[in-house]
Amino acid sequence: MQKKSVLERVFHAVGFEVIAVGITAPAAAWIMGRSVWQMGTLAIVLSTAAMIWNIIYNSMFDRLWPSDRVVRNTKVRILHALGFEVGFIVIGLGLVMALLGIDAKTAFLMEVGFFLFFLPYTFVYNLAYDALRAKVIKRRISKRQLILQRECEK
Repeated sequence: MQKKSVLERVFHAVGFEVIAVGITAPAAAWIMGRSVWQMGTLAIVLSTAAMIWNIIYNSMFDRLWPSDRVVRNTKVRILHALGFEVGFIVIGLGLVMALLGIDAKTAFLMEVGFFLFFLPYTFVYNLAYDALRAKVIKRRISKRQLILQRECEK
């Protein structure tokens, strides 16, 4: 498996967050009884922080469990998702408190709610991303081999 470039890491993180904001902003507005604008703002701030954390976390993950030496099976992806979410709860707690003007207990409960959404979402997103990435790489390799074969036939 090929190493991920910085551009691919950014693509991975942005794709993850765009889908997540589209789901969480309206859902959180409805659950919290707040405006979509307010929860959308919170979702975008948390999303930006999460993208930065995502890039940092996945870089560390790839160094510790490189895809060319470790099969990213269900167990590995569950541990990956748990590690990311626990780290982000710590990061997001202060942001939620500041932006919504709520106490630590309420912010923590809200973060737990986000965790309950993002844990399976992170798992499914990364599993799907890995599968699609493998298909793209396989297709690129096949194209290169076909081009080389045609060149050799000339």
